[in-house]
Amino acid sequence: MSLDRKSIALAVGLLMLVGGGAYLFASSAGASGPELPTVTVYKSSSCGCCSAWVEHMEDAGFEVDVVDDPDLRAVKAEHRVPSSLHACHTATVGGYTVEGHVPAADVRRLLDERPPVAGIGVGGMPKGSPGMPGVPEPYHVMAFTADGETAVWARH
Repeated sequence: MSLDRKSIALAVGLLMLVGGGAYLFASSAGASGPELPTVTVYKSSSCGCCSAWVEHMEDAGFEVDVVDDPDLRAVKAEHRVPSSLHACHTATVGGYTVEGHVPAADVRRLLDERPPVAGIGVGGMPKGSPGMPGVPEPYHVMAFTADGETAVWARH
């Protein structure tokens, strides 16, 4: 089944409206859901912010396997991460790809809602995002399909 950009944006928007607020409330209230799948993170061995993001995910209840990989471009290509979302690390979890400094709450929501996307990502390394130091700056988490279409998943 092929979805066009408008359909993806509409589906993601509806998911955000219907489930986003309730999910964020429940997760911030300490509600526990089903057991979380293991996150596999592909990163450079020398990247400190990637290690800080791993800690963020572990603090949120995820088990994390780290793979130090010198060829992250190949990992991103294999998982069809759009170039506009490339960041310093790529993760896989529950059949999805997670690119960059995505908050754990957004990953949990992805796993709970199971939208028809390949993954979610934050391009670059926004200040104040999970694993990144500095005064927080606004950024978007984008959903993406295997053919490179993107739509806003969450605003921070």
